[in-house]
Amino acid sequence: MPLLHPGLYAITDPKLLPDERLIPAVAAALQGGCRVVQYRDKAASQREKIYKAEQLNTLCQAFDAQLIINDDLDLCLKIKAQGVHLGRSDGDVRIAREILGPDYLIGVTCHDDLAYAQRCIDAGVDYCAFGRIFASLTKPEAPQCAIEILHQACQLNCPIVAIGGINLDKLPALMHTSIHSAAVIHGLFSQADIQATAQQFQHIFHHRLQV
Repeated sequence: MPLLHPGLYAITDPKLLPDERLIPAVAAALQGGCRVVQYRDKAASQREKIYKAEQLNTLCQAFDAQLIINDDLDLCLKIKAQGVHLGRSDGDVRIAREILGPDYLIGVTCHDDLAYAQRCIDAGVDYCAFGRIFASLTKPEAPQCAIEILHQACQLNCPIVAIGGINLDKLPALMHTSIHSAAVIHGLFSQADIQATAQQFQHIFHHRLQV
């Protein structure tokens, strides 16, 4: 079974990264040390998604990074990405595991629901995402997950990814938890120097692991 790479978990956004910006921006994040990229685009046609995801997969492979596809098992299989991320309404985890088999990563959005996370772990997921932790520009309506819940989630037998409004200023507040990764959109891809920002995210995680 594969293991999700720790540290910065970058999520693409079609508004921040329109067509011509997507590959250069993700390349900059990878050059900065990011080793997990989730391709998320709710608006593109399936043809566009296949084209962009194939480009991203080739790029990620060059950096030994993992490409996760948001909410699309078929696309994940078609381009041979490294995994899929499912929201709570995006399908049954057990069925996804049966379709993908043991060699693909499966992640789920749990918001602040520890019981749901445990059920997903029992069903074979590889990581659980909790959040939004802070105010989010991407999903401002998403329920907030208290830091105490995040602490409890980190006691589950599964890598935990924190998500929602995380940037370099707010990441240190999460370093007293044992989160595996921090999922970041605006805090990475809206920055003037994406590579340097990714490097700083990875440095913070690396320093925590050293102490």
